[in-house]
Amino acid sequence: QVRLVESEGGLVQAGGSLRLSCFASGSTGLYAMGWFRQAPGKEREFVASISWNGQFANYGDSVQGRFTTSRDTVFNRVYLSMNDLRPEDTAVYFCAADPTTGPQLPPSPRYWGQGTQVTVSS
Repeated sequence: QVRLVESEGGLVQAGGSLRLSCFASGSTGLYAMGWFRQAPGKEREFVASISWNGQFANYGDSVQGRFTTSRDTVFNRVYLSMNDLRPEDTAVYFCAADPTTGPQLPPSPRYWGQGTQVTVSS
């Protein structure tokens, strides 16, 4: 059984930073993990993903150079460090996991967290 729980979302001023955390229970040692987001009235958008060994990561074009994802296999956590936040980053952010061999999550990963709200004020 795999369960994902996100935390540390909140309200931040434009230009500021936040770090999201995802706790993963169950066996995820060989899983790619990462993040999607969805704003009201918008399609779900890929944000970031990281390979099972933490050595390779992919990012969506809209967050490239601003966001960084990392993982700690000992404590079963995945992080999303967000810098230079913009109002258009406002969305519900979802942690995701999938038993894929590469760093890229598929469009519909097997496991999802419940989401955490990030709101960026202008």
